[in-house]
Amino acid sequence: MDSIHKTVLLKETIEGLNLPDKPVVIDCTFGGGGHSLKICQDYPGAKLIALDQDKSVFEKAKEKFEKENCNLVFSNQNFRDLDKLNFPDNSVDAVIFDLGLSSDQLENSGRGFSFITNEPLLMTMKENPLPEDLTAGEIVNTWEEKNIADVLYGFGEERYARRIARAIVAARARKKIETTFDLVAIIEAAVPRAYRKGRLHGATRTFQALRITVNDELGALKVGLAAGFRKLKTSSRMAVISFHSLEDRIVKNFFKQLKEENKAVLINKKPIIPQEEEIKSNPRSRSAKLRIISRL
Repeated sequence: MDSIHKTVLLKETIEGLNLPDKPVVIDCTFGGGGHSLKICQDYPGAKLIALDQDKSVFEKAKEKFEKENCNLVFSNQNFRDLDKLNFPDNSVDAVIFDLGLSSDQLENSGRGFSFITNEPLLMTMKENPLPEDLTAGEIVNTWEEKNIADVLYGFGEERYARRIARAIVAARARKKIETTFDLVAIIEAAVPRAYRKGRLHGATRTFQALRITVNDELGALKVGLAAGFRKLKTSSRMAVISFHSLEDRIVKNFFKQLKEENKAVLINKKPIIPQEEEIKSNPRSRSAKLRIISRL
């Protein structure tokens, strides 16, 4: 199946990186391959090291690169393992993080990221999770009510976290919660009708919180940002696209600390956001924020 992912803030990201000829770039979140492909097209001879925990996204996108004049090396791993790459520090011209879940993962993964399709409650970025890997199903079926509520509030900023957690525990006592639709039905019954009919789907924040927890996304981001910055040459840049306030806060604070330590300069003091035209063509881009920093 071909990739259906639309890369967000593509032009702004590539222009903001200020790349030299034949750059060496680490794409920490390959996804649909949009950023890597644009670099290949605009910078012949570029070398790209592309990472993604989900190998299936590369399989969908790799044909696009066959006719391009660039060297793309794909590594099936999480960006928190950047230091494990056989690639020295102070050696790359740019590092890119696009923290959004790709449309392919949302709609075609079969792992329960979306509440729109009925799939098993996995929510792991791994294409082939191991039995010992944490899943969303394990969380909702075995964790204590308080812990579930803490996750929903802390990682989803869900105002009805306690109510939803209570409903989950009551529902699983009757029947194991196995699919996304099972969970959506529980959430919808637990929250006020007006909340279900709001701008955001009533299950959005719960699904976000579970996905973040399963994949330790915020912990991985902190480790990955630091490792990515170490890979940069002097005067080279890092671009990070975030999609919710928890991610953006981590990025903002990390960049601020580097600036205060005179290790980097901010290229944009305020985040770059999508223009109205991009939001119309790709509604999922509406919450994106791009921050760029240059290493001193």
